[in-house]
Amino acid sequence: QDYYGKELQKSEDLKTNACITSARPLPKAVRDALERVHEEVVARYYGCGLVVPECLWSCRILDLGSGSGRDCYLLSQLVGEQGHVTGIDMTKGQVEVAKKLIAYHMDKFGYRKPNVEFFHGYMEKLGDAGLADESYDIVISNCVINLAPDKKAVLREAFRVLKPGGEMYFSDIYASQRLSETIRKHRVLWGECLAGALYWRDLYSIAEEVGFSPPCLVTASPITIGNKELEGIVGDCRFVSATFRLFKVPGGSRAGPGQVIYNGGIVGHERELVFDANFTFKEGEVVDVDAEMAAILQSSRFAEEFLIRAGGANAAALQGCC
Repeated sequence: QDYYGKELQKSEDLKTNACITSARPLPKAVRDALERVHEEVVARYYGCGLVVPECLWSCRILDLGSGSGRDCYLLSQLVGEQGHVTGIDMTKGQVEVAKKLIAYHMDKFGYRKPNVEFFHGYMEKLGDAGLADESYDIVISNCVINLAPDKKAVLREAFRVLKPGGEMYFSDIYASQRLSETIRKHRVLWGECLAGALYWRDLYSIAEEVGFSPPCLVTASPITIGNKELEGIVGDCRFVSATFRLFKVPGGSRAGPGQVIYNGGIVGHERELVFDANFTFKEGEVVDVDAEMAAILQSSRFAEEFLIRAGGANAAALQGCC
């Protein structure tokens, strides 16, 4: 709270590039939406990557660690007036910046009533903010789960508030090994999102334990520290900024491998949908998918965008790695 509320006043104050990595170019609709977000919100923003999944119209989205509200105001435009975006953050000053600009943004977007709300609270305890079971289509988070000492609690809470078929789409920092006590206790490395980074293999075991489908890696890019003192403390450990998607697949929907054809109906992704590092769906093309991906597509908001049939020629199980 001290680091993000007092020490950092703008994104230029950060000491590493961990929080400002973007893995791929932004679609035009996203760039246009970003331009309509107030400059004060953008200046106090410390995320990594961009957490804008596809197929968002009229969805209910929860942003964990929403900070000054940049992603919330961006998504507010992409879900439309019928959709809704909730932001929760532990830093009071950041939440105040986000809240005071609600009226400005609703006016800018031409909405009659606000479709965003912000809470001061903790992502490990969403119930304290009154967030109910199975009340969101998508949970996003942008480079903040590493700041939570109890990552399992964060994923468990995200799983609880997601509707069946819902998705957690989030960017974060991962480490090539489990971190030493020295690194984990380093104040600046915590603030810079490195000391709390999860060993990437641990994400897979935590996700499974909580009940999510295996993580789908979307993008990953290496992090450079560029500060001799911090590099010395970190040693041979390497860090990566990665975006994953996790789905809350209902119990009975895992049948077997299948074949899917993308209908091409998603705005901004009409010709092809790059779903993750393993699957790209081109409009009208038959793709063999494993049982896991078949279940994800069938039970999620993507179901109407695909023709899905059981059985596939050689649907190999592709488990990505960081």
